[in-house]
Amino acid sequence: AAVALAIGIGLQNFPEGMAVSFPLRRQGVSKRKSFFYGQLSAIVEPVAGVIGAATVMIMQPFLPYALAFAAGAMIYVVIEEVVPETQRANNTDVATLGFIGGFVIMMTLDVALG
Repeated sequence: AAVALAIGIGLQNFPEGMAVSFPLRRQGVSKRKSFFYGQLSAIVEPVAGVIGAATVMIMQPFLPYALAFAAGAMIYVVIEEVVPETQRANNTDVATLGFIGGFVIMMTLDVALG
């Protein structure tokens, strides 16, 4: 399960970086700065991962509640922010296929590695 999660997080970093970089490019920021800020947005993940791992080692019984909270927060953000934003543009079919593709990839990883 941990390997599938790590792969999923790694795959998720690509669209996250694009979500940061593309709006900057549209605003006229240089390619170099847009790329830099996209990378900077991912810097927090390893630091938070180490802090999270240390916290889990100390507070093992709290882990299921923390994971449930994190899952709920992610679902809220997707439903409240991401889905409406994708449906405003003209390419709603591409957005829907992207959601389906992401779901299929993660389910495949879960079954294959879980």
